[in-house]
Amino acid sequence: MSKVRTAIEIDAELLKAARIRAERLGMDLSGVIEDAVRRSLGLDLFERVWRGSHLSESEAMDLALEAQRETRSS
Repeated sequence: MSKVRTAIEIDAELLKAARIRAERLGMDLSGVIEDAVRRSLGLDLFERVWRGSHLSESEAMDLALEAQRETRSS
């Protein structure tokens, strides 16, 4: 996966919490933020389904998008 540098504005307390989490997990800040964004977008579910399934890429994407929609509607 290629990486790109970006600048975002984020609440100072949220950033502090992310830095603390990174320190506790032995991760870098980018990894913690990437994980949070991945979970928020439902991509973590997509990746778990993809690894453990024989679905086609299209079927797996449909399933992940459905899960994401269900999460957002609750």
